[in-house]
Order: sequence, then C-alpha cells, then structure tokens
Amino acid sequence: MKKISIIGSTGSIGTQTIDVVASQPDRLQVVALAAGKRNLDLLKQQIIDCAPDLVSLPDTESARLIHDWLGSREYQDAGKKKNIEVMAGHEGLMAVACHPEAELLVTAVVGFLGVEPTLAAIAQGKTIALANKETMVAAGHLVNEAAAKSGARIIPVDSEHSAIFQSLESSLLKGRMKEEVHAILLTGSGGPFRTWSLTGLQKATKQDALKHPNWSMGAKITIDSATLMNKGLEYIEARWLFDIDADKIKVVIHPQSILHSAVEFVDGSIVGQLGVPDMRIPIHFAIFHPERVHSPLTPRLNLTQLKDLTFEPPDLHKFACLRLAMEVAKTDDSSACVLNAANEVLVDAFLADEVGFLDIGRHIEAVLDEHKPIKRPSLPDILQCDRWARERAREHLTSLKGARA
Repeated sequence: MKKISIIGSTGSIGTQTIDVVASQPDRLQVVALAAGKRNLDLLKQQIIDCAPDLVSLPDTESARLIHDWLGSREYQDAGKKKNIEVMAGHEGLMAVACHPEAELLVTAVVGFLGVEPTLAAIAQGKTIALANKETMVAAGHLVNEAAAKSGARIIPVDSEHSAIFQSLESSLLKGRMKEEVHAILLTGSGGPFRTWSLTGLQKATKQDALKHPNWSMGAKITIDSATLMNKGLEYIEARWLFDIDADKIKVVIHPQSILHSAVEFVDGSIVGQLGVPDMRIPIHFAIFHPERVHSPLTPRLNLTQLKDLTFEPPDLHKFACLRLAMEVAKTDDSSACVLNAANEVLVDAFLADEVGFLDIGRHIEAVLDEHKPIKRPSLPDILQCDRWARERAREHLTSLKGARA
C-alpha cells in the first residue's frame, strides 16, 4: 500500500489524482489533503472517499467550516473515520506536504504557493509527483540541490515532461543523458489562438482564451496555454528537471496533442511518448514509477484511427510570453521567479477583465526590464523577488487603469 499526500486536491490535477487512487484501492491510500476554499463541497466528498488523517485549508474560516462539518450528522452517517485533524494556512500546507506516513507527495497546487512545501518534502527524501511547474521555474537549482542531498526522486506529472522523462529513462539510468541527447522536443498544442492573427489577438476575450482545443484544465493554466506562457514555464522547468542547456530544448507546436514530447538522440533517433490527451495517464505513471501498473481507468490510443499528425514552429512574434520565457531560461538567475510572479498577477487581472490579452506579455516584459537579477538566489532571495515582482506588476496595472480613466 503506497501512502500519498496531495496538495491542491480540489483542482484539476488533484481530482484526477483521486480518480487514479480510487481505481487502485488495494495499492494506494491518501493520508493527507490540502485544498483551496472555493469548492468545499468537493473537498467534503474527497474526505468521505479518502478518509485522510489530515486536511488543510488556506484560512481559519474555511478550516472551521470543515472542522464543524466533521462533527456533523452528515459526516457521521457516511460511516468514515472520525478523528481527522484540520489545519490552516502555511502551517497546514507544510504539514500535509511533510506528513510522516506519506512516501509520495503529489504537488497539484497551482502557482508559487507550491514552492516551499515541495522543497520541505524533498528535504525529507519523499518522492515528488510534480505537477507544480512553478517550483522548478522559480527555484529549480534549489530543488536539484535539495534532492541530491536527501535522495528524493522527482517524477514529473506534466504530460510533456512525463513524456520526456519516459523517453530519457534508459539514458538517465546509465548516467549518460548529456552525452546521448541532441535535443529535447517539447510539444504543445498551440492553444486556442494558434491560427489567430496578431491583429485578432488585440480583441481576444477571456471567453475566447478559455476554450482550449484539447485539454480540460483550471482557468489559470488555460490562460497560460492561450498565451503560450505555459509552454514557456515548461521550457524553464525542463531545463532544471533534466539539467540540460536551454539551447538544447526546442518547442514544437503539435495541434493534435498525441505526441506529448520527444527526445532526439545524437545518433539521429527520435524517441517519444504517444497517448490520448488525458492527464490521468501521466499521473498514474508518476504515482507508480518505477513500476508499470495496469490501469483500468486511463483511455487507450488506437493508432489505426489516427489521421494527420502535424508539427510546426511556434510564432515567437505573436506569442511574446513564450519568447520571454525562452530568454529567461538561459539566465539561471532570479529572472524566472520574476517572470512567474508577474504572470500570475497579469493572468488574474485578465480573468477579472482588467487588461487585454496582449497586455499580459507587455507588462511581464516591463517588470522583467526593471528587475536586477540575482545569480544563484537563495530561498529568501526567491521569496523577496516574488513579492517585488507582484507589487511591481500591480503598480503597472494601477498605472494602466489611470491612463484609461
């Protein structure tokens, strides 16, 4: 029985992780859950289904609501475990990440919030099923140093990085990845605006951006996919996950999302991983690695039903966010943290109808231009840079509102 903790349990990756757990009740057990406060009804159902030892909420009010519900007739009638600890805030998030019985942590939380709990779990030597790309973007060198010290394993959950990991596995086991790899081919669908003109993007709405052609994800990641910032963050993440020069990572637009990424080796061979666009496949792989375990849940790809698989280069002029991320990936300093923080603020503003679609990239670039990069930043440096970038991005938004008034 493998015991796991999940941070971000009510989000897209978290709910699909629990689907995988439910399909393997004799092999998997959830011992701790951390969730947001927007969907407490879903969390209540997860508590009934998983019967964890510990639950964490982001604030004391939502924690009190769950605590009171655990003492209610509704929960008692469910016939599940009665003694569940409820915690709140940063302390609770860290407790879930570092639960003493959990050997594996699924980091399904979105954003910079995942950095500190992931680092804490790595320091304890836990295996990390990593879906929080911001951890590697903002603190990749710290993650690698901590994992080398503790012996923690990091198994990527993003479909692209899972595909790269699987394609590289024999080279990684031999310790010859750098000698054998010519290029990492990081694929992406191109999002909902792949065929739009730059002029058309000036009028793109939130509703347009939220219509991803292939994947069902949360709002923030869906907007990142529309700007191609998601691909940019994955580009930076791949640089650290696989300890490879950024120049060896190539972005390839693949609208069908069947080839999830590939590796080109020095002998000319290209090895990739194919599958239907369903996140339960890489989640299942990460949870059970290094085993290959039969899944009764995940869908199968029928090659005989495939028609056209197409590939094209990204348009870096149209998608400034990807261009900025690719430039930042070459710096190995605090710029990646600033890029991520400014992006989180600008995406929230776009979702609130406060800025236009193209304003996201413009203001991120402006914040980056003002930043004084720190080489090999410490965790306190990263936390400070994150705060600074958020404040500066909000100041840009205030100036934009003033100009429009």
